[in-house]
Amino acid sequence: MGGPPPPDPPLGEPEAYATVGAALDAAAERFGEREAYVGPDGRISFATWAAASDALAGALAARGIGSGDVVALMLPSSIDYAICYAAAARLGAVTTGLNTRLGSREVTGILERCRPALVIVDLDAGLPAVPAGLAVLARSELAALRHHPGLGRDRPVVAPADPVVIIWTSGTTGLPKGAWFDHRNLAAAVASAGVMSRPFDRRLVATPFAHAGYMAKIVDQLAWGTTMVISPVPWSAAGMADILRDERITVAGAVPTQWAKLLELPDAERTVRAVATLRLGLAATAPAAPELVERVVTLLGVPLVVRYAMTESPSICGTEPDDPPEVQFRTVGRPQTGIEIALRDDAGRDVATGEIGRVWVRGDTVMRGYWNDAEQTAAVLRGDGWLVSGDFGALDAEGNLRLRGRASDLYIRGGYNVYPLEVENVLAEHPRVRRAAVVGTPAPVIGEIGVAFVEPADPASPPDLAELRAWVRGRLADYKAPDRLEVVEALPLTSMLKVDTAALRTLAAG
Repeated sequence: MGGPPPPDPPLGEPEAYATVGAALDAAAERFGEREAYVGPDGRISFATWAAASDALAGALAARGIGSGDVVALMLPSSIDYAICYAAAARLGAVTTGLNTRLGSREVTGILERCRPALVIVDLDAGLPAVPAGLAVLARSELAALRHHPGLGRDRPVVAPADPVVIIWTSGTTGLPKGAWFDHRNLAAAVASAGVMSRPFDRRLVATPFAHAGYMAKIVDQLAWGTTMVISPVPWSAAGMADILRDERITVAGAVPTQWAKLLELPDAERTVRAVATLRLGLAATAPAAPELVERVVTLLGVPLVVRYAMTESPSICGTEPDDPPEVQFRTVGRPQTGIEIALRDDAGRDVATGEIGRVWVRGDTVMRGYWNDAEQTAAVLRGDGWLVSGDFGALDAEGNLRLRGRASDLYIRGGYNVYPLEVENVLAEHPRVRRAAVVGTPAPVIGEIGVAFVEPADPASPPDLAELRAWVRGRLADYKAPDRLEVVEALPLTSMLKVDTAALRTLAAG
């Protein structure tokens, strides 16, 4: 099943957007000096973006970077990031982005899996060290490389079926998995955008560029002439309100936590004025509480749509601004254009309408597989194109999807996925921890928090929460550190002598 086509056509013929490089050249010709990015590092037009990426591509080619090579970006969301991504795509190289909040273990794991030919890194941002043996280009060198003569006549041939990007997601084992996409996947995002994209939108981007919400949607930006306005770091609700007003934002994407904090600003009238140019708000990356969606609509007057997606398929389902309240506030909507979903049991058989099943997804935006991981790919991607997700849900009579839960134990803290086993393994390495288990539990505003249950190595001297948080934050992303600590004499076990996570969730909720 698929949603309706977008009411406004993208600007240009689909053939012009067959690859990222072709899309960028078409956008430069069509949109010229219209702003493509506004961020902490300045402003840049489509024409300048195209020229800068061509110059950098020439410089990278001179360093030996070519078709099929992986280029890793350890950069904050920025104009530099956009230029590097486009430059690699022009060469037929494969870009992968690393969230700047990742810890050293995560960075090392990702780089070992993709073995990049080059890592472009901001050496002044306090990021984890790049493992020895990998070629490094410092961000501080990029400005000078904009003066390189570029690719010229040596422009490589890039095919739509060539891989273009790897986007990382943690697995239930705690090991990173890289969903990879080709140029066809990225072009398909134009058709699936629906109400999210209109000509010349000015879009506030709150999620990191290493996220699928940017990496998989770059051709959509180019097709519609969208200006991307980068949210400053650190984020604040007052700062978001100022940008919405000053940059005349028409579409704002934010995680549910950010929308909630925007509503909490003390000057409600000023907040309403700040969103005056918004035609649409988006709640993404984590389930939005029905009450939150309703409050944004009623208090701010901003139509808020919900998008259900995942790294492995950046387009799946979404609500529409004119949906009835029951659909807007209680479901994640219907499949986007070009996407099919099915609800199936463990045997792969369709379940009846209203019954709970695992969500299966098929469409041109679904990943081609996990990078260098045939086993994990085969576990979730069927030969007929169906992606078997880790989510459970049910379809209503109108085809709207209601999510019911996750097959895995992951929880989502402030828009970021946290897999407990990864955190448990780090906690278990602490000298004062004998054994640990982590579960998620609901929390206001932030969605869910992590609760660590710990058996101390010495019951007379148990660790405290502050030292365990510091221990985890020194090794993993800061948002993975547990928010609560419960010291227990022994973790509850099932009859199979496994940790009883269901019992721990009950304890955490109580």
